[in-house]
Amino acid sequence: SDGRLRDVTRWVRYGSSDEGVASVDDSGHVKMNGSGEAAITLWYASRVLYARMGVPYDNKVDPAVYTKSQRHNYIDDLVLAKLKALNIAPSGPASDATFIRRAYLDAAGILPTSEEVEDFLADQAGDKRAKLIDRLLERDEYVDYWAYKWSDLMLISSRKLRANAMWSFYNWIRDSVKEDKPWNKFAYEIFTSSGDTRQNGALNYYVLHKDPIDLTETATEAFMGNRVTCARCHNHPLEKWTQKQYYELVNLFARVGLKNGNEPGDIVVYAKATGDVLHPKLLKPLPPTPLDGTPMALDSTEDRRVHFADWLVSPQNTYFARSLVNRVWANFMGRGLVESVDDVRATNPASNEELFAALSDDFVKSGYDVKRLVRTIMNSGVYQLSADSNAANQMDTKYYSRYFVKRLPAEVLLDAMSQVTGVPAKFGGYPVGTRALQLPDVQVQSQFLSAFGRPKRIICDAGERSSEPNIAQALHVINGDTLNKKLSDANGYAALAVKLGLSDARILDHLFLSAFSRYPTDAERQPLLDALHKARAAAGSPEVRREAHRQALEDMMWAMLTSKEFLFNY
Repeated sequence: SDGRLRDVTRWVRYGSSDEGVASVDDSGHVKMNGSGEAAITLWYASRVLYARMGVPYDNKVDPAVYTKSQRHNYIDDLVLAKLKALNIAPSGPASDATFIRRAYLDAAGILPTSEEVEDFLADQAGDKRAKLIDRLLERDEYVDYWAYKWSDLMLISSRKLRANAMWSFYNWIRDSVKEDKPWNKFAYEIFTSSGDTRQNGALNYYVLHKDPIDLTETATEAFMGNRVTCARCHNHPLEKWTQKQYYELVNLFARVGLKNGNEPGDIVVYAKATGDVLHPKLLKPLPPTPLDGTPMALDSTEDRRVHFADWLVSPQNTYFARSLVNRVWANFMGRGLVESVDDVRATNPASNEELFAALSDDFVKSGYDVKRLVRTIMNSGVYQLSADSNAANQMDTKYYSRYFVKRLPAEVLLDAMSQVTGVPAKFGGYPVGTRALQLPDVQVQSQFLSAFGRPKRIICDAGERSSEPNIAQALHVINGDTLNKKLSDANGYAALAVKLGLSDARILDHLFLSAFSRYPTDAERQPLLDALHKARAAAGSPEVRREAHRQALEDMMWAMLTSKEFLFNY
Protein backbone atom coordinates (compact mmCIF):
# COMPACT_ATOMS: atom_id res chain seq x y z
CA SER A 1 0.00 0.00 0.00
CA ASP A 2 3.00 2.33 0.44
CA GLY A 3 4.32 1.67 -3.07
CA ARG A 4 7.18 -0.64 -2.14
CA LEU A 5 7.94 -3.60 -4.42
CA ARG A 6 9.85 -6.61 -3.10
CA ASP A 7 10.70 -10.04 -4.47
CA VAL A 8 9.33 -12.60 -1.98
CA THR A 9 9.84 -15.67 -4.16
CA ARG A 10 12.10 -17.37 -1.64
CA TRP A 11 9.44 -17.01 1.05
CA VAL A 12 6.61 -18.51 -1.00
CA ARG A 13 5.20 -21.85 0.04
CA TYR A 14 4.50 -24.10 -2.94
CA GLY A 15 2.15 -27.06 -3.14
CA SER A 16 0.54 -29.42 -5.64
CA SER A 17 -3.05 -30.61 -5.74
CA ASP A 18 -1.95 -33.95 -7.22
CA GLU A 19 1.60 -35.19 -6.61
CA GLY A 20 0.99 -38.05 -9.00
CA VAL A 21 0.68 -35.56 -11.84
CA ALA A 22 3.05 -32.78 -10.79
CA SER A 23 5.36 -32.16 -7.85
CA VAL A 24 6.98 -28.87 -6.89
CA ASP A 25 10.06 -28.16 -4.76
CA ASP A 26 10.73 -25.31 -2.33
CA SER A 27 12.13 -23.17 -5.13
CA GLY A 28 9.04 -23.48 -7.28
CA HIS A 29 10.47 -25.89 -9.83
CA VAL A 30 7.73 -28.18 -11.14
CA LYS A 31 8.27 -31.76 -12.29
CA MET A 32 5.54 -33.49 -14.28
CA ASN A 33 5.16 -37.07 -13.02
CA GLY A 34 2.24 -38.35 -15.05
CA SER A 35 -0.74 -37.58 -17.21
CA GLY A 36 -3.57 -35.39 -15.99
CA GLU A 37 -3.80 -31.93 -14.47
CA ALA A 38 -2.60 -30.49 -11.19
CA ALA A 39 -2.84 -27.05 -9.62
CA ILE A 40 0.43 -25.64 -8.30
CA THR A 41 -0.41 -23.29 -5.42
CA LEU A 42 1.76 -20.33 -4.45
CA TRP A 43 1.14 -19.02 -0.97
CA TYR A 44 2.68 -16.02 0.75
CA ALA A 45 1.23 -14.41 3.88
CA SER A 46 -2.51 -14.03 3.07
CA ARG A 47 -2.05 -14.16 -0.70
CA VAL A 48 -2.81 -17.37 -2.62
CA LEU A 49 -2.39 -17.92 -6.35
CA TYR A 50 -2.27 -21.07 -8.41
CA ALA A 51 -1.23 -22.16 -11.87
CA ARG A 52 -2.52 -25.24 -13.67
CA MET A 53 -0.09 -27.70 -15.19
CA GLY A 54 -1.30 -30.54 -17.38
CA VAL A 55 -0.13 -33.38 -19.57
CA PRO A 56 -2.74 -35.00 -21.86
CA TYR A 57 -3.28 -38.72 -21.49
CA ASP A 58 -1.75 -40.93 -24.16
CA ASN A 59 -5.09 -42.05 -25.55
CA LYS A 60 -6.24 -42.55 -29.11
CA VAL A 61 -9.43 -40.49 -29.25
CA ASP A 62 -11.33 -39.61 -32.40
CA PRO A 63 -11.95 -35.81 -32.33
CA ALA A 64 -15.48 -36.48 -33.54
CA VAL A 65 -16.25 -37.97 -30.11
CA TYR A 66 -16.36 -34.49 -28.59
CA THR A 67 -18.53 -32.97 -31.31
CA LYS A 68 -21.00 -35.85 -31.27
CA SER A 69 -21.40 -35.95 -27.49
CA GLN A 70 -24.66 -34.68 -26.02
CA ARG A 71 -24.65 -30.95 -25.29
CA HIS A 72 -27.77 -29.92 -23.40
CA ASN A 73 -26.39 -26.86 -21.58
CA TYR A 74 -23.20 -25.03 -20.64
CA ILE A 75 -22.15 -27.81 -18.25
CA ASP A 76 -21.55 -30.12 -21.21
CA ASP A 77 -19.51 -27.54 -23.12
CA LEU A 78 -17.17 -26.92 -20.18
CA VAL A 79 -16.74 -30.57 -19.23
CA LEU A 80 -16.09 -31.62 -22.83
CA ALA A 81 -13.54 -28.82 -23.23
CA LYS A 82 -11.64 -30.16 -20.23
CA LEU A 83 -11.84 -33.75 -21.51
CA LYS A 84 -10.61 -32.68 -24.94
CA ALA A 85 -7.66 -30.82 -23.44
CA LEU A 86 -6.65 -33.92 -21.47
CA ASN A 87 -7.41 -36.36 -24.32
CA ILE A 88 -10.08 -38.24 -22.35
CA ALA A 89 -13.08 -39.68 -24.19
CA PRO A 90 -16.49 -39.46 -22.50
CA SER A 91 -18.65 -42.55 -22.12
CA GLY A 92 -21.85 -42.86 -24.09
CA PRO A 93 -25.26 -41.88 -22.76
CA ALA A 94 -26.93 -44.00 -20.09
CA SER A 95 -29.91 -46.12 -21.06
CA ASP A 96 -33.42 -45.02 -20.13
CA ALA A 97 -33.62 -47.77 -17.50
CA THR A 98 -30.35 -46.62 -15.91
CA PHE A 99 -31.36 -42.97 -16.04
CA ILE A 100 -34.74 -43.28 -14.35
CA ARG A 101 -33.31 -45.25 -11.42
CA ARG A 102 -30.37 -42.86 -11.09
CA ALA A 103 -32.57 -39.76 -11.23
CA TYR A 104 -35.07 -40.99 -8.63
CA LEU A 105 -32.33 -42.01 -6.20
CA ASP A 106 -30.21 -38.87 -6.63
CA ALA A 107 -33.03 -36.33 -6.54
CA ALA A 108 -35.55 -37.89 -4.16
CA GLY A 109 -33.88 -40.88 -2.48
CA ILE A 110 -36.50 -43.35 -3.73
CA LEU A 111 -36.80 -46.04 -6.38
CA PRO A 112 -39.31 -45.61 -9.19
CA THR A 113 -42.21 -48.07 -9.02
CA SER A 114 -42.50 -50.84 -11.59
CA GLU A 115 -45.39 -48.97 -13.22
CA GLU A 116 -43.38 -45.74 -13.47
CA VAL A 117 -40.49 -47.61 -15.08
CA GLU A 118 -42.76 -49.37 -17.58
CA ASP A 119 -44.40 -46.09 -18.60
CA PHE A 120 -41.05 -44.32 -18.95
CA LEU A 121 -39.44 -47.10 -21.02
CA ALA A 122 -42.46 -47.21 -23.32
CA ASP A 123 -42.54 -43.43 -23.80
CA GLN A 124 -41.08 -42.46 -27.19
CA ALA A 125 -41.05 -38.67 -26.64
CA GLY A 126 -37.70 -36.97 -27.16
CA ASP A 127 -38.10 -34.76 -24.08
CA LYS A 128 -39.24 -37.49 -21.69
CA ARG A 129 -36.13 -37.19 -19.49
CA ALA A 130 -36.62 -33.45 -19.02
CA LYS A 131 -40.29 -34.02 -18.18
CA LEU A 132 -39.35 -36.77 -15.71
CA ILE A 133 -36.95 -34.39 -13.96
CA ASP A 134 -39.64 -31.72 -13.71
CA ARG A 135 -42.09 -34.19 -12.17
CA LEU A 136 -39.50 -35.48 -9.70
CA LEU A 137 -38.70 -32.00 -8.46
CA GLU A 138 -42.34 -31.42 -7.55
CA ARG A 139 -42.75 -34.59 -5.48
CA ASP A 140 -42.98 -34.70 -1.69
CA GLU A 141 -40.13 -37.23 -1.68
CA TYR A 142 -37.87 -34.58 -3.23
CA VAL A 143 -38.74 -32.31 -0.31
CA ASP A 144 -38.08 -35.09 2.22
CA TYR A 145 -34.71 -35.91 0.66
CA TRP A 146 -33.34 -32.37 0.65
CA ALA A 147 -34.85 -31.52 4.03
CA TYR A 148 -32.93 -34.50 5.39
CA LYS A 149 -29.74 -33.40 3.64
CA TRP A 150 -29.95 -29.87 5.05
CA SER A 151 -30.84 -31.31 8.46
CA ASP A 152 -27.51 -33.16 8.29
CA LEU A 153 -25.81 -29.86 7.49
CA MET A 154 -27.58 -28.00 10.31
CA LEU A 155 -26.87 -30.89 12.77
CA ILE A 156 -30.48 -31.32 13.87
CA SER A 157 -30.64 -33.87 16.68
CA SER A 158 -32.40 -34.44 19.98
CA ARG A 159 -28.95 -34.83 21.49
CA LYS A 160 -28.96 -31.08 22.10
CA LEU A 161 -32.55 -30.11 21.33
CA ARG A 162 -35.77 -31.03 23.09
CA ALA A 163 -38.35 -32.77 20.93
CA ASN A 164 -40.49 -29.67 20.34
CA ALA A 165 -37.41 -27.61 19.39
CA MET A 166 -36.10 -30.35 17.10
CA TRP A 167 -39.42 -30.57 15.25
CA SER A 168 -39.63 -26.79 15.01
CA PHE A 169 -36.21 -26.58 13.35
CA TYR A 170 -36.87 -29.55 11.05
CA ASN A 171 -40.26 -28.22 9.96
CA TRP A 172 -38.72 -24.85 9.17
CA ILE A 173 -36.13 -26.54 6.95
CA ARG A 174 -38.71 -28.76 5.25
CA ASP A 175 -41.03 -25.80 4.61
CA SER A 176 -38.08 -23.89 3.15
CA VAL A 177 -37.33 -26.72 0.72
CA LYS A 178 -40.98 -27.10 -0.19
CA GLU A 179 -41.33 -23.43 -1.11
CA ASP A 180 -37.94 -23.49 -2.87
CA LYS A 181 -36.69 -20.73 -0.61
CA PRO A 182 -33.58 -19.08 -2.12
CA TRP A 183 -30.41 -20.25 -0.39
CA ASN A 184 -29.35 -16.71 0.49
CA LYS A 185 -32.72 -16.12 2.16
CA PHE A 186 -32.43 -19.46 3.99
CA ALA A 187 -29.08 -18.45 5.47
CA TYR A 188 -30.07 -14.82 6.10
CA GLU A 189 -33.11 -15.84 8.14
CA ILE A 190 -30.97 -18.03 10.38
CA PHE A 191 -28.42 -15.31 11.15
CA THR A 192 -30.68 -12.28 11.47
CA SER A 193 -33.76 -13.59 13.27
CA SER A 194 -34.63 -13.01 16.90
CA GLY A 195 -37.46 -14.24 19.07
CA ASP A 196 -38.97 -17.54 20.17
CA THR A 197 -37.41 -20.79 18.90
CA ARG A 198 -40.80 -22.52 18.98
CA GLN A 199 -42.34 -19.95 16.67
CA ASN A 200 -39.26 -19.58 14.44
CA GLY A 201 -37.50 -22.91 14.06
CA ALA A 202 -34.41 -21.37 12.43
CA LEU A 203 -33.42 -19.86 15.78
CA ASN A 204 -32.64 -23.31 17.15
CA TYR A 205 -29.34 -22.99 15.25
CA TYR A 206 -28.23 -20.81 18.17
CA VAL A 207 -29.39 -23.38 20.70
CA LEU A 208 -27.25 -26.00 18.98
CA HIS A 209 -24.27 -23.65 18.87
CA LYS A 210 -24.29 -21.49 21.95
CA ASP A 211 -20.58 -20.71 22.12
CA PRO A 212 -19.35 -17.94 19.75
CA ILE A 213 -16.35 -20.05 18.71
CA ASP A 214 -18.49 -23.10 17.93
CA LEU A 215 -20.99 -20.92 16.11
CA THR A 216 -18.27 -19.29 14.01
CA GLU A 217 -16.58 -22.52 13.01
CA THR A 218 -19.84 -24.33 12.23
CA ALA A 219 -21.36 -21.44 10.28
CA THR A 220 -18.32 -20.94 8.06
CA GLU A 221 -18.05 -24.64 7.26
CA ALA A 222 -21.78 -25.12 6.63
CA PHE A 223 -22.31 -22.02 4.50
CA MET A 224 -18.86 -21.35 3.03
CA GLY A 225 -17.12 -24.71 3.00
CA ASN A 226 -14.28 -23.11 5.00
CA ARG A 227 -12.65 -24.85 7.94
CA VAL A 228 -11.27 -21.99 10.01
CA THR A 229 -10.70 -23.99 13.21
CA CYS A 230 -6.91 -24.11 12.85
CA ALA A 231 -6.74 -20.31 12.98
CA ARG A 232 -8.07 -20.40 16.54
CA CYS A 233 -4.55 -20.99 17.89
CA HIS A 234 -2.28 -19.75 15.07
CA ASN A 235 -2.37 -18.62 11.46
CA HIS A 236 -4.09 -21.29 9.37
CA PRO A 237 -1.51 -23.73 7.90
CA LEU A 238 -3.71 -24.68 4.91
CA GLU A 239 -5.62 -21.47 4.27
CA LYS A 240 -4.89 -17.77 4.06
CA TRP A 241 -6.77 -16.80 7.23
CA THR A 242 -4.78 -15.45 10.15
CA GLN A 243 -5.45 -15.80 13.87
CA LYS A 244 -6.28 -12.09 13.97
CA GLN A 245 -8.93 -12.54 11.26
CA TYR A 246 -10.33 -15.51 13.15
CA TYR A 247 -11.01 -13.54 16.33
CA GLU A 248 -12.36 -10.60 14.37
CA LEU A 249 -14.86 -13.05 12.86
CA VAL A 250 -15.69 -14.68 16.19
CA ASN A 251 -16.51 -11.29 17.69
CA LEU A 252 -19.44 -11.00 15.28
CA PHE A 253 -21.20 -13.67 17.39
CA ALA A 254 -20.14 -12.41 20.82
CA ARG A 255 -23.47 -10.73 21.51
CA VAL A 256 -25.99 -13.49 20.86
CA GLY A 257 -28.25 -13.75 23.91
CA LEU A 258 -30.33 -16.78 24.97
CA LYS A 259 -32.94 -17.00 27.70
CA ASN A 260 -35.60 -19.52 28.66
CA GLY A 261 -39.09 -19.17 27.24
CA ASN A 262 -42.42 -20.18 28.71
CA GLU A 263 -42.04 -23.97 28.42
CA PRO A 264 -39.23 -26.58 28.31
CA GLY A 265 -37.32 -26.44 25.03
CA ASP A 266 -38.59 -22.93 24.33
CA ILE A 267 -35.69 -20.46 24.07
CA VAL A 268 -35.72 -16.75 23.25
CA VAL A 269 -32.84 -15.53 21.06
CA TYR A 270 -31.93 -11.84 21.10
CA ALA A 271 -29.07 -9.46 20.35
CA LYS A 272 -27.22 -8.28 23.46
CA ALA A 273 -25.91 -4.73 23.78
CA THR A 274 -22.55 -5.76 25.25
CA GLY A 275 -20.06 -8.61 25.12
CA ASP A 276 -16.80 -9.33 23.31
CA VAL A 277 -14.38 -12.21 22.74
CA LEU A 278 -10.76 -11.41 23.56
CA HIS A 279 -7.86 -12.30 21.33
CA PRO A 280 -5.92 -14.88 23.43
CA LYS A 281 -2.51 -13.28 22.79
CA LEU A 282 -3.39 -9.61 22.49
CA LEU A 283 -5.85 -9.96 25.42
CA LYS A 284 -8.23 -7.45 23.89
CA PRO A 285 -11.29 -7.61 21.62
CA LEU A 286 -10.80 -6.95 17.92
CA PRO A 287 -13.26 -5.05 15.69
CA PRO A 288 -15.99 -7.49 14.53
CA THR A 289 -15.06 -8.22 10.90
CA PRO A 290 -16.12 -10.81 8.32
CA LEU A 291 -13.31 -12.60 6.50
CA ASP A 292 -11.79 -10.06 4.08
CA GLY A 293 -14.81 -7.89 4.91
CA THR A 294 -15.58 -4.47 6.36
CA PRO A 295 -15.06 -4.08 10.13
CA MET A 296 -17.64 -2.80 12.59
CA ALA A 297 -16.80 -0.36 15.34
CA LEU A 298 -16.36 -2.10 18.69
CA ASP A 299 -18.75 0.35 20.34
CA SER A 300 -21.47 -0.03 17.68
CA THR A 301 -24.87 -1.01 19.09
CA GLU A 302 -26.06 -2.58 15.83
CA ASP A 303 -26.77 -6.32 15.72
CA ARG A 304 -23.46 -7.82 14.69
CA ARG A 305 -25.18 -10.87 13.22
CA VAL A 306 -26.84 -8.69 10.59
CA HIS A 307 -23.43 -7.38 9.54
CA PHE A 308 -22.23 -10.97 9.24
CA ALA A 309 -25.31 -12.07 7.28
CA ASP A 310 -25.09 -9.12 4.88
CA TRP A 311 -21.51 -10.10 4.07
CA LEU A 312 -22.21 -13.85 4.00
CA VAL A 313 -24.89 -13.75 1.30
CA SER A 314 -23.33 -10.93 -0.70
CA PRO A 315 -22.40 -11.88 -4.29
CA GLN A 316 -18.93 -10.54 -3.47
CA ASN A 317 -18.48 -13.42 -1.00
CA THR A 318 -17.94 -16.11 -3.62
CA TYR A 319 -17.45 -18.82 -0.99
CA PHE A 320 -21.16 -18.77 -0.16
CA ALA A 321 -22.43 -19.72 -3.62
CA ARG A 322 -19.49 -22.02 -4.39
CA SER A 323 -20.01 -24.03 -1.22
CA LEU A 324 -23.68 -24.78 -1.98
CA VAL A 325 -22.98 -25.48 -5.66
CA ASN A 326 -20.24 -27.91 -4.67
CA ARG A 327 -22.52 -29.79 -2.27
CA VAL A 328 -25.33 -30.11 -4.81
CA TRP A 329 -22.93 -31.11 -7.60
CA ALA A 330 -21.40 -33.82 -5.42
CA ASN A 331 -24.84 -35.20 -4.58
CA PHE A 332 -25.52 -35.91 -8.24
CA MET A 333 -22.07 -36.49 -9.67
CA GLY A 334 -20.55 -38.56 -6.87
CA ARG A 335 -17.63 -36.17 -6.37
CA GLY A 336 -17.41 -32.47 -5.67
CA LEU A 337 -15.70 -30.09 -8.03
CA VAL A 338 -13.64 -29.49 -4.90
CA GLU A 339 -12.89 -32.46 -2.66
CA SER A 340 -13.61 -32.86 0.11
CA VAL A 341 -17.00 -31.29 -0.45
CA ASP A 342 -16.76 -28.93 2.55
CA ASP A 343 -13.15 -27.85 2.01
CA VAL A 344 -13.65 -25.05 -0.52
CA ARG A 345 -10.49 -23.09 0.25
CA ALA A 346 -8.19 -21.04 -1.94
CA THR A 347 -5.40 -23.62 -1.59
CA ASN A 348 -7.68 -26.48 -2.71
CA PRO A 349 -8.54 -25.60 -6.34
CA ALA A 350 -11.41 -27.20 -8.27
CA SER A 351 -10.86 -29.96 -10.81
CA ASN A 352 -12.66 -27.78 -13.38
CA GLU A 353 -12.49 -24.15 -12.28
CA GLU A 354 -14.22 -22.85 -15.42
CA LEU A 355 -17.23 -25.10 -14.74
CA PHE A 356 -17.24 -24.25 -11.03
CA ALA A 357 -17.23 -20.53 -11.79
CA ALA A 358 -19.99 -20.86 -14.39
CA LEU A 359 -22.24 -22.88 -12.08
CA SER A 360 -21.67 -20.45 -9.21
CA ASP A 361 -22.32 -17.38 -11.36
CA ASP A 362 -25.49 -18.94 -12.74
CA PHE A 363 -26.61 -19.83 -9.23
CA VAL A 364 -26.17 -16.22 -8.06
CA LYS A 365 -27.88 -14.78 -11.14
CA SER A 366 -30.83 -17.14 -10.65
CA GLY A 367 -31.43 -15.66 -7.20
CA TYR A 368 -29.79 -18.58 -5.38
CA ASP A 369 -32.45 -20.98 -6.67
CA VAL A 370 -31.43 -24.47 -5.50
CA LYS A 371 -34.12 -26.29 -7.47
CA ARG A 372 -33.04 -24.54 -10.68
CA LEU A 373 -29.45 -25.64 -9.99
CA VAL A 374 -30.63 -29.22 -9.48
CA ARG A 375 -32.63 -29.11 -12.72
CA THR A 376 -29.66 -27.71 -14.67
CA ILE A 377 -27.32 -30.46 -13.46
CA MET A 378 -29.81 -33.27 -14.05
CA ASN A 379 -30.61 -32.09 -17.58
CA SER A 380 -26.96 -31.97 -18.61
CA GLY A 381 -25.57 -34.62 -20.92
CA VAL A 382 -22.75 -35.10 -18.41
CA TYR A 383 -25.14 -36.25 -15.68
CA GLN A 384 -26.80 -38.59 -18.16
CA LEU A 385 -23.57 -40.36 -19.19
CA SER A 386 -23.17 -44.08 -18.65
CA ALA A 387 -21.14 -45.34 -15.71
CA ASP A 388 -19.39 -47.82 -18.01
CA SER A 389 -15.81 -46.79 -18.74
CA ASN A 390 -13.99 -46.97 -22.06
CA ALA A 391 -10.32 -47.41 -22.94
CA ALA A 392 -9.74 -43.65 -22.78
CA ASN A 393 -11.47 -42.78 -19.48
CA GLN A 394 -11.03 -45.76 -17.19
CA MET A 395 -8.41 -43.84 -15.17
CA ASP A 396 -10.55 -40.70 -14.81
CA THR A 397 -11.74 -40.09 -11.26
CA LYS A 398 -12.39 -36.33 -11.28
CA TYR A 399 -13.18 -34.91 -14.73
CA TYR A 400 -16.68 -36.42 -15.14
CA SER A 401 -16.10 -38.35 -18.33
CA ARG A 402 -18.58 -40.90 -16.97
CA TYR A 403 -21.06 -41.23 -14.12
CA PHE A 404 -19.24 -42.15 -10.90
CA VAL A 405 -20.87 -45.14 -9.23
CA LYS A 406 -21.77 -44.60 -5.57
CA ARG A 407 -23.29 -46.71 -2.81
CA LEU A 408 -26.75 -45.77 -1.66
CA PRO A 409 -26.81 -43.72 1.58
CA ALA A 410 -27.97 -45.64 4.65
CA GLU A 411 -31.45 -44.08 4.78
CA VAL A 412 -32.03 -44.45 1.03
CA LEU A 413 -30.96 -48.10 1.13
CA LEU A 414 -33.29 -48.98 4.00
CA ASP A 415 -36.21 -47.21 2.32
CA ALA A 416 -35.45 -48.99 -0.96
CA MET A 417 -35.50 -52.40 0.73
CA SER A 418 -38.80 -51.50 2.37
CA GLN A 419 -40.23 -50.36 -0.96
CA VAL A 420 -39.32 -53.50 -2.92
CA THR A 421 -40.40 -55.95 -0.20
CA GLY A 422 -43.57 -53.99 0.61
CA VAL A 423 -42.72 -54.03 4.33
CA PRO A 424 -42.04 -50.61 5.90
CA ALA A 425 -39.36 -50.12 8.54
CA LYS A 426 -40.53 -49.48 12.08
CA PHE A 427 -39.05 -46.70 14.18
CA GLY A 428 -39.85 -46.27 17.84
CA GLY A 429 -42.13 -43.28 18.48
CA TYR A 430 -43.03 -42.80 14.79
CA PRO A 431 -46.09 -44.03 12.85
CA VAL A 432 -45.73 -47.22 10.81
CA GLY A 433 -44.89 -46.22 7.25
CA THR A 434 -42.51 -43.42 8.22
CA ARG A 435 -39.54 -43.66 5.89
CA ALA A 436 -35.96 -43.26 7.12
CA LEU A 437 -35.66 -40.09 5.05
CA GLN A 438 -38.63 -38.61 6.90
CA LEU A 439 -37.00 -38.88 10.33
CA PRO A 440 -36.04 -35.49 11.77
CA ASP A 441 -33.72 -37.04 14.33
CA VAL A 442 -30.63 -39.26 13.99
CA GLN A 443 -31.02 -40.35 17.61
CA VAL A 444 -33.77 -42.76 16.51
CA GLN A 445 -32.48 -46.27 17.20
CA SER A 446 -31.59 -48.29 14.08
CA GLN A 447 -28.68 -50.71 13.93
CA PHE A 448 -29.02 -50.87 10.15
CA LEU A 449 -28.71 -47.10 9.68
CA SER A 450 -25.79 -46.91 12.10
CA ALA A 451 -23.96 -49.76 10.35
CA PHE A 452 -24.37 -48.16 6.94
CA GLY A 453 -22.91 -44.82 7.93
CA ARG A 454 -25.73 -42.58 9.17
CA PRO A 455 -24.00 -39.49 10.67
CA LYS A 456 -24.39 -38.65 14.33
CA ARG A 457 -24.73 -34.92 13.53
CA ILE A 458 -22.18 -33.93 16.13
CA ILE A 459 -19.77 -31.96 13.94
CA CYS A 460 -20.35 -30.11 10.68
CA ASP A 461 -18.20 -32.34 8.50
CA ALA A 462 -19.18 -34.34 5.42
CA GLY A 463 -16.85 -37.07 6.68
CA GLU A 464 -19.36 -37.86 9.45
CA ARG A 465 -21.39 -39.78 6.87
CA SER A 466 -19.53 -42.89 5.86
CA SER A 467 -19.92 -44.95 2.70
CA GLU A 468 -17.00 -47.26 3.44
CA PRO A 469 -17.81 -51.00 3.55
CA ASN A 470 -17.39 -52.92 6.80
CA ILE A 471 -18.16 -56.28 8.37
CA ALA A 472 -21.29 -55.02 10.15
CA GLN A 473 -22.81 -54.07 6.79
CA ALA A 474 -22.05 -57.49 5.33
CA LEU A 475 -23.67 -59.21 8.31
CA HIS A 476 -26.77 -57.02 8.01
CA VAL A 477 -27.39 -57.86 4.37
CA ILE A 478 -26.35 -61.53 4.59
CA ASN A 479 -28.20 -62.71 7.68
CA GLY A 480 -29.39 -59.64 9.58
CA ASP A 481 -32.95 -59.28 10.81
CA THR A 482 -33.68 -56.12 8.84
CA LEU A 483 -33.80 -57.66 5.38
CA ASN A 484 -34.71 -61.24 6.29
CA LYS A 485 -37.74 -60.20 8.33
CA LYS A 486 -38.97 -58.04 5.47
CA LEU A 487 -38.64 -60.96 3.04
CA SER A 488 -40.49 -63.42 5.29
CA ASP A 489 -43.17 -60.99 6.47
CA ALA A 490 -46.69 -62.38 6.02
CA ASN A 491 -47.75 -59.08 4.46
CA GLY A 492 -44.66 -58.78 2.26
CA TYR A 493 -44.44 -59.10 -1.51
CA ALA A 494 -43.30 -62.75 -1.56
CA ALA A 495 -46.23 -63.95 0.54
CA LEU A 496 -48.68 -61.73 -1.35
CA ALA A 497 -47.51 -62.88 -4.79
CA VAL A 498 -47.92 -66.53 -3.84
CA LYS A 499 -51.30 -65.90 -2.24
CA LEU A 500 -52.59 -64.13 -5.36
CA GLY A 501 -51.26 -66.89 -7.61
CA LEU A 502 -49.25 -64.55 -9.86
CA SER A 503 -47.31 -66.18 -12.66
CA ASP A 504 -43.55 -66.51 -12.24
CA ALA A 505 -42.94 -64.43 -15.36
CA ARG A 506 -45.06 -61.61 -13.99
CA ILE A 507 -43.38 -61.81 -10.58
CA LEU A 508 -39.96 -61.72 -12.19
CA ASP A 509 -40.71 -58.67 -14.32
CA HIS A 510 -42.22 -56.83 -11.37
CA LEU A 511 -39.23 -57.45 -9.10
CA PHE A 512 -36.63 -56.50 -11.69
CA LEU A 513 -38.52 -53.33 -12.55
CA SER A 514 -38.93 -52.49 -8.85
CA ALA A 515 -35.35 -53.20 -7.76
CA PHE A 516 -33.27 -52.49 -10.88
CA SER A 517 -35.66 -50.39 -13.02
CA ARG A 518 -35.22 -52.77 -15.94
CA TYR A 519 -36.55 -56.03 -17.33
CA PRO A 520 -34.49 -59.20 -16.75
CA THR A 521 -32.16 -60.16 -19.58
CA ASP A 522 -32.62 -63.42 -21.44
CA ALA A 523 -29.63 -64.86 -19.59
CA GLU A 524 -31.25 -63.99 -16.24
CA ARG A 525 -34.84 -64.84 -17.05
CA GLN A 526 -34.78 -68.53 -17.89
CA PRO A 527 -32.63 -69.82 -14.98
CA LEU A 528 -34.79 -67.89 -12.51
CA LEU A 529 -38.02 -69.09 -14.07
CA ASP A 530 -36.68 -72.66 -13.97
CA ALA A 531 -35.84 -72.33 -10.26
CA LEU A 532 -39.24 -70.92 -9.38
CA HIS A 533 -41.00 -73.58 -11.50
CA LYS A 534 -39.01 -76.33 -9.79
CA ALA A 535 -40.13 -75.00 -6.39
CA ARG A 536 -43.76 -74.97 -7.53
CA ALA A 537 -43.43 -78.61 -8.58
CA ALA A 538 -42.07 -79.81 -5.22
CA ALA A 539 -43.49 -83.05 -3.89
CA GLY A 540 -46.21 -82.85 -1.29
CA SER A 541 -49.54 -81.16 -0.65
CA PRO A 542 -50.58 -77.85 -2.24
CA GLU A 543 -49.66 -76.11 1.01
CA VAL A 544 -46.16 -77.62 0.90
CA ARG A 545 -45.69 -76.57 -2.72
CA ARG A 546 -46.86 -73.04 -2.00
CA GLU A 547 -44.44 -72.83 0.91
CA ALA A 548 -41.59 -74.12 -1.27
CA HIS A 549 -42.49 -71.56 -3.93
CA ARG A 550 -42.56 -68.76 -1.37
CA GLN A 551 -39.17 -69.82 0.02
CA ALA A 552 -37.68 -69.84 -3.48
CA LEU A 553 -39.15 -66.42 -4.16
CA GLU A 554 -37.70 -65.07 -0.90
CA ASP A 555 -34.28 -66.48 -1.83
CA MET A 556 -34.44 -64.82 -5.23
CA MET A 557 -35.40 -61.49 -3.68
CA TRP A 558 -32.60 -61.81 -1.14
CA ALA A 559 -30.09 -62.35 -3.96
CA MET A 560 -31.41 -59.27 -5.78
CA LEU A 561 -31.47 -56.97 -2.76
CA THR A 562 -27.92 -57.90 -1.70
CA SER A 563 -26.47 -57.49 -5.19
CA LYS A 564 -24.15 -54.67 -6.22
CA GLU A 565 -26.70 -53.53 -8.76
CA PHE A 566 -29.18 -52.84 -5.97
CA LEU A 567 -26.78 -51.48 -3.34
CA PHE A 568 -25.17 -48.98 -5.72
CA ASN A 569 -26.42 -46.19 -7.92
CA TYR A 570 -25.21 -46.45 -11.49
